[in-house]
Amino acid sequence: MIPIAPLHGMAREQLEREYSPRLLILDEATEGLAPRVRVEIWRCLKSLKRSGLSLIVIDKNIGPLLSLADRHFILEKGRMVWSGGTVELRSRPDLLREYVGI
Repeated sequence: MIPIAPLHGMAREQLEREYSPRLLILDEATEGLAPRVRVEIWRCLKSLKRSGLSLIVIDKNIGPLLSLADRHFILEKGRMVWSGGTVELRSRPDLLREYVGI
């Protein structure tokens, strides 16, 4: 991480612009975490999304993903077997049963 606290004015703004993350990738974002911690993780991810940060989140906890993600991808053995939006995925319980086990 680049320390930006001692910088001021234009130098700080330029550094923030050039090094501000645009994408966060999380693999198994809530795996093995306590329920309270999971809730906080999902709350933070929603806040980051609202701030304009792009997110790629891989998680087996499909409920929060349905309320967070705009697009969903189902992979099986490293191959994409389905992609679509939240409304589409909610209307396909067969996909959730077959690939996610719900």
